[in-house]
Amino acid sequence: MRTTSRIGVLFGGPSAEHEVSCASALGVARALAERGHHVVALGITRTGGLRMVPEPALTRHLTTVAAGRAIDDRLPVTGPAVELRRGSAAGTVAVTAADAPATTHAELDVVFPVLHGPYGEDGVVQGLLESLGVPYVGCGILASAVGMDKVAMKRALRAEGVPTTPHVWFDEPTWRAAEDPEKLVVGLRRPLFVKPARMGSSIGISRVAERGDLAAAVEEAFRHDHVVLVEQGVTGRELECGVLGGWRPEASAVGEVRVAGGWFDYRQKYFGDADPMIVPASLPDEVTERIRELSVRAFAAIGGWGLARVDFLYDEATGDLFVNELNTLPGFTAHSMYPKVWAASGVAYPEVVDRLVALAFTRHAARPSGAHPGGTP
Repeated sequence: MRTTSRIGVLFGGPSAEHEVSCASALGVARALAERGHHVVALGITRTGGLRMVPEPALTRHLTTVAAGRAIDDRLPVTGPAVELRRGSAAGTVAVTAADAPATTHAELDVVFPVLHGPYGEDGVVQGLLESLGVPYVGCGILASAVGMDKVAMKRALRAEGVPTTPHVWFDEPTWRAAEDPEKLVVGLRRPLFVKPARMGSSIGISRVAERGDLAAAVEEAFRHDHVVLVEQGVTGRELECGVLGGWRPEASAVGEVRVAGGWFDYRQKYFGDADPMIVPASLPDEVTERIRELSVRAFAAIGGWGLARVDFLYDEATGDLFVNELNTLPGFTAHSMYPKVWAASGVAYPEVVDRLVALAFTRHAARPSGAHPGGTP
């Protein structure tokens, strides 16, 4: 790949994880700039409009060291309205003025999506970037879609023999038509975790310990999706491992999330006073190696490329390990687990993003001859 590149950091978006994305984007932009890349910040509004953050505003954010939690330190979605078009050179994309397409603000060699949740992490933006023929960081269309959909993800994992927690799923019409909704979760022991099938950052998730609480939890999940996953709770430790790579991905050190209230909810992730993350986790060597091996297998099961964070539940009493989920575009702030577990593995944040950019070019160059515009993971 080029020594330095013109990189568009794409962030924001209409999903409920907009604020988290803006925080992750600042960390990524700073790290890319530190490695000598030219960064163009492209923010997506909550209504789907594309804005290019003005250079002076971006420079101020990149050079200001802000204190506090990552959610309080984020890039703004401001600036002129722009569009993405094919660039003048093959494999590039042009950022043009929305009201004057002949006016080009910048040409990009690669796009780094830092979009969490629907419309950004689920294959939608990846499809757009494929159609433009530009290299981009992270998983492709299929892996992104499977990783975002918890039901499809668990099917893929189980097909490859990767252990998952006992679970059921149903859509909204099935729930509305059920005479006895409890029959939909028969066979699962409480506590249960009720989740929207396609949402991240613990948004819309409820812990259900009593029979009478199921309906409210399902209704909350339906606010975010029309398909709901219900998982049997596992009494155990929450462990996380990063995966980085392409054809031969590698697994990082293992981190642990120490939580209050039984699970790692949105408030604790982004507004908690204490850092709940312990890196590396204190585990027997054989458990650590098993987690790292399962992480790579899970990544391969969804056809991953670039990066993912794999989340586990570990029952120390039985020795059972379960893959809870994969996140194909995990939080990327300085406080996030993904950069921390790689730092513990000897790979600093700026090197992680540099490797991801290199992997974007590798995948783009490896497209089958005649493929248009893509066809890789």
